[in-house]
Amino acid sequence: MKYISTRGQCDETTFTEAVATGLAPDGGLYLPKTLPDISGKLASWRGLSYPDLCFEFLKLFATDMLEDKLRAIVKDSYKKFSRKEVAPLSKLDDHLQVLELFHGPTLAFKDFALQLLGNLYEEQISRTGDAINVLGATSGDTGSAAIHGLLGKKGVRIFILYPQGRVSMLQERQMTTTAARNVYPIAIEGTFDDAQAMVKDAFGDAPLKAKYNLSAINSINLARILAQCVYYVWAYNQIDDAARERGVNFIVPTGNFGNVMAGWMASKMGLPVDGFRVATNQNDILCRLFNTGLYEISDVEPSVAPSMDIQVASNFERFLYYNVGQDHAKVREVMAEFKSKGKYQFDDFDRDTFSASRMDDGEINTTIEHVFAKYKYVADPHTACAFKDLDESKTNIVLGTAHPAKFPEVIEKALGRTPTAPSLEAIKHEPIVNYLLPAEGEALAEFLKEHAKGS
Repeated sequence: MKYISTRGQCDETTFTEAVATGLAPDGGLYLPKTLPDISGKLASWRGLSYPDLCFEFLKLFATDMLEDKLRAIVKDSYKKFSRKEVAPLSKLDDHLQVLELFHGPTLAFKDFALQLLGNLYEEQISRTGDAINVLGATSGDTGSAAIHGLLGKKGVRIFILYPQGRVSMLQERQMTTTAARNVYPIAIEGTFDDAQAMVKDAFGDAPLKAKYNLSAINSINLARILAQCVYYVWAYNQIDDAARERGVNFIVPTGNFGNVMAGWMASKMGLPVDGFRVATNQNDILCRLFNTGLYEISDVEPSVAPSMDIQVASNFERFLYYNVGQDHAKVREVMAEFKSKGKYQFDDFDRDTFSASRMDDGEINTTIEHVFAKYKYVADPHTACAFKDLDESKTNIVLGTAHPAKFPEVIEKALGRTPTAPSLEAIKHEPIVNYLLPAEGEALAEFLKEHAKGS
C-alpha cells in the first residue's frame, strides 16, 4: 500500500517512510492512497484479542513490514495495559456504553497509539542505525503518553511542548518527573495552538528537520490515526446483535479531531456506523464547524477539560481532503485561506455523518454530577462532554478518554470525592524538571541546536 500527502506535492511513500517522516514534505498529512474494505472481515475478527485485532487491521496498511515483526511490535505495545480486554466496554444502560480507553500506562486514550508508535520508532532506529529526535506538542495527554512510549528506548530523544499553566497538575507531572535523560518537557509561554504552530514550523524547516532527523509524535503522524481506528472496530465487535441492529453512534470528545477522524476512517472502510457526535468543550471551533459550515479561530479559553483547549484542529486537513473529493489543489486553497484569514466558510459541507455539541465548565460539572447520580459512574471532564443530546433510539458508545484521577480537583468539586490511581499518587511529590521557552519558532530551533543529537 502506498501513502500520499493531502496536498499532493510530494512523492508517494511506504508505511514505514510515512511514519518516520510524520509531516509530509509539502506540509500536508499522509493518508493511504486507497482505503481497504474491512466489511467482509468483521465477523471473522469477532472474538480476537485486542492485540490480535490490532495486528490483523494494521497488516492491511504496513505492507512493507514483515508480518512477524509487526505482530511482535503490536503484542508488545499492549503489555502495559491494566485490563485484559485493553479497551473494556462499561454498559450504563441498554442504549449507552462507555468504551474505556484509559487503562494504559498514562491513563489516557493516547496510550493506544503512542505505545505502538514508540515501538515503531524503536524498530526504525534498529533497522536504519540512525538516531532520531521526536518532536511534538500537547494540550495534556499526548505529551505524557508520547514520553512513556519512548522511555528506555535507545537512539531517541523526545521534545514535548506544552502550554505553561494550561494542563492539569498531574498531566504536567507525568511529563516532567520521569528523570529520563532523553526527555525534554518544554513549557511555552502561550497556548497549545502556539505550541503546535512551533512544531509545524520546525518540520517545515527542511535543513533543521534533516540535521536533527526530526520525527513527529502528534496525531499528524499517520500511525496515530490508524492505531486509533482499531478500537472502533473492537467496540463494534464487542456489543451484541441487538445493539448493532439498533444502529451505532459514537460520541467522541475531541479537540484536535484525530480521535473522531480515526472512527470516521474506519466507517469509510466498511465499519457500520450510523453517526459520530463531535463533543467539545467551550473551545468549540469543531462544534461551530459542523453546525454552521464556518471554520473560524477564536480565542482559546482555559477550561476544566484542558486537553480540548484547542482552536486549530490539525487533523481536520485529513477530513477536508475527503470532503472536497480528494482534490489536492482544493485542500491547498482552503488551508492557505484559513492560515491567512483564520477562517473558511464551506458552502457545500457534508454534515450527514456528523453532529456536534459543546459544554462550558458549568455544564461539565453538572454533567459529572448527573452521570454519577444516574449510573454511579465517574466520568472525567473530557468524557463528560459526550453525555449531551444522545439519540436514545440508537446504541450510543461514548469514548472514555481519560481516567478521572487525572483531574482530581474537578471531580472533587463535582462529587465531593477525590479519585486516585496508584501511578499518579507515586508522582505527586517528585521533583519537576522542565524548560521554559517563549512561543517563538526561533527559540525552539535554538533549543534543538543545544539539546538534540544532530547528524
